[in-house]
Amino acid sequence: MSRYFASFILASALAGSLHGAARAADAVSAEPSCFSSAWDFLYSSLRDCPLKVGPVTLYGNIDGGYGHEAWGAPMGLNADKPNYAIQRSSARPTWLWSPNGTSTSVIGLRLAQKVFGEWEVIGVAEAGYNPFTFRLINGAQSLADNNLYSLPDQRTSFDSSRAGQWDNSQGFAGLSHPTYGTLTYGRTNSLSQSALGAYDPTASTAFSQLGFSGGYAGFGATQTTRVNSALTYRLTYQGVRAAFQAQLGGYGTGNGATSQYQGQIGFDYEKFSFDAIGGWAQNVMSLSTYGGGTLPAGYDPNSIVRATLSNSAGFMLLGRYDWKPFRFYLGYIYARSENPSNTYYPFGMNTVADGIIVPPGAVTTSNFTVARVLSTVWTGMRYDVMKNLQLSTGVYWETQNNFLAPPDYCTGTGTSTSSSRCAGGRYSYSFMANYQVTPRINFYGGLMVSTVYGGLANGFQHAQNVDPTVGVRFRF
Repeated sequence: MSRYFASFILASALAGSLHGAARAADAVSAEPSCFSSAWDFLYSSLRDCPLKVGPVTLYGNIDGGYGHEAWGAPMGLNADKPNYAIQRSSARPTWLWSPNGTSTSVIGLRLAQKVFGEWEVIGVAEAGYNPFTFRLINGAQSLADNNLYSLPDQRTSFDSSRAGQWDNSQGFAGLSHPTYGTLTYGRTNSLSQSALGAYDPTASTAFSQLGFSGGYAGFGATQTTRVNSALTYRLTYQGVRAAFQAQLGGYGTGNGATSQYQGQIGFDYEKFSFDAIGGWAQNVMSLSTYGGGTLPAGYDPNSIVRATLSNSAGFMLLGRYDWKPFRFYLGYIYARSENPSNTYYPFGMNTVADGIIVPPGAVTTSNFTVARVLSTVWTGMRYDVMKNLQLSTGVYWETQNNFLAPPDYCTGTGTSTSSSRCAGGRYSYSFMANYQVTPRINFYGGLMVSTVYGGLANGFQHAQNVDPTVGVRFRF
């Protein structure tokens, strides 16, 4: 329902502004520094030369690259990225096209219309896509695509809150005022998802443990990084910011949980920035592929997945200090997962993706009889070598407890660890260089080395992976 509401607001604003298109065209022609040639456009900034008609702006970015994985897998048609150095992969070195290395490719419309003095009607409708397959990102479908294939033959697949919708990133509308804050409703990034990138030294998909997986921002589950029916309020006063977000409705309104709440408090003081965010979600859905296992009879293998449900809670503490030309980062995330409040799903369930279901018998509600606790800490820095050249490096470390319920117990080490519920962790270190050729085009390159051990190494064929990657991003 939220996406239709946002769609209506944006479409109405766009239609209402078309009468001024000729005047807007005249304004464009009067800006030779922006639109007199393709070269001038590339050298203009997003702020000075937006693709705007009336109160509506078309925006987006295209991010594509090429890289190598020490142990890689071909990219799935409905996935948004390769496995980079994080996901378990096939047992072979792989050179491959590597989209969305620094950020997800998106296209969207943004509404900003002044009303009643300083009040402003705002809205966003945004879709994330794979620039090599030109498909909307659909995590659930990427998992279903691998149902018939065991690990050595699989393509990349990810549990994701993006599920093939035209607004799989965001789709919301609201009101904003410089004094009274901003209130929005619709499909919205969680508070934790929105804040995390600003405190990540290598904030990217290919070179950051945090940027690769939504599980960190989702306090252990990726489905909660975007809320399809979120009521969100933000307020900033004299460098202090606060926010609150509540999910209205459950699975029936396109959410990956039956309820979710988050709160945020933060501030900027001279060169130091800090944010603290806490959240809780009930009956969170985590999806997975059958991966060559036994499939239920009578179901299309391309339209089913498995689900594990949990109640999740956590908090993150985020800090950043600017000391030009350096910027230093430090962060911590605590995430706790327990068995869900609802444990009875005899008929299976729908997922956030249209046409993808969880069949009867494929819903697990007892995975966290012993609560899982994930603790993640990271640090790093960025260095502005020149105005248009930036180097960054980060170190990330994640640990989990042993949440295997008695009488079961853990045996083995490394990739031979007997269960993914055994104590273990992951540590990664990364490096990235970013060169801003023009305000709209940047080239980047880097690598991440990631190592898993204990329970997190269960199911991997190799404990360590590395992903040297180069790419280019164009923004408009």
